[in-house]
Amino acid sequence: MAVKRVLKWGAASSLTLALVVYGYASFLIASGVTKAERKAQDDSPAAYGLQFQDVEFISRKGDVTLRGWFLPGQGNKPTVIFVHGISGKRSGDQALSLAARLINKGFNVLLFDLRAHGDSDGDRISGGYFERLDVLGAYDFLVQKGVPPDRIGLLGFSMGAGVSLLAAAEEPAIRAVVADSPFADVSDLIVQETDRKTDIPKEIIPAFVPGAKLLAKLLYDIDVGALIPEDAVKRLPYPILVIHGTADTRIPFEHGVRVYKAAHPESRIWLVDNVKHTDAFQDLPDQYVEKVVDYFESRFGTN
Repeated sequence: MAVKRVLKWGAASSLTLALVVYGYASFLIASGVTKAERKAQDDSPAAYGLQFQDVEFISRKGDVTLRGWFLPGQGNKPTVIFVHGISGKRSGDQALSLAARLINKGFNVLLFDLRAHGDSDGDRISGGYFERLDVLGAYDFLVQKGVPPDRIGLLGFSMGAGVSLLAAAEEPAIRAVVADSPFADVSDLIVQETDRKTDIPKEIIPAFVPGAKLLAKLLYDIDVGALIPEDAVKRLPYPILVIHGTADTRIPFEHGVRVYKAAHPESRIWLVDNVKHTDAFQDLPDQYVEKVVDYFESRFGTN
């Protein structure tokens, strides 16, 4: 009998330890979804001789104030909202250089910082779940400013590309999206990102993903299972433009292909040979601007 009690105690202790380890590892993964590095602005529209207005507005979620710049081009031209990636900022990754080129083509541009990034409020991100409402807050701000609601397009980068697709699927008046290096399903990136941020062996990370999704919902109200741009894009009744470098190791270009294949049949994709993550504009600026402008003009017209 004593032996049986010892065995039962041992089995119970092992199960308890396994649950504790599973719960802790799942928590590490779930909390990782909420963390990003906040960076100060390192560029300004003034450096490009651009007119701009400092602006602020509320996320459509209603919980944080977001800050950015509105850069006017020609009033009758469409307005493009830039959406940066995780740990980015509105002035990063040559965004202002690209904005200047679009403004020279007549477009108006809104650059802003997502929650918990740059100069915007908030201390926690959500892997795109609440950020989609930040984008819709930017859209609402432009409409309140007098911009025609059907003359607004999105240009997103990395996480911002996926977020742009998620946001557009919720706002029928948005008529155009350029997705530069989008993820197709954030669940597919959890293993890679967890391996990059933690010491958990990569081989066993997939076993903790279900627990991480559950804790993300319970602790942070983040529905990781909803972060699937390749599903969201199916709800868009218009073509999109996908840009993705074939040398992208952060978000493999296959993600962009999946999004493109799920999108409207007249959608376009530009797979850029030997280009790394979101570096297409940096490496091929003239081609990049040509393709982006051509796409937006195809959606909004040339006037």
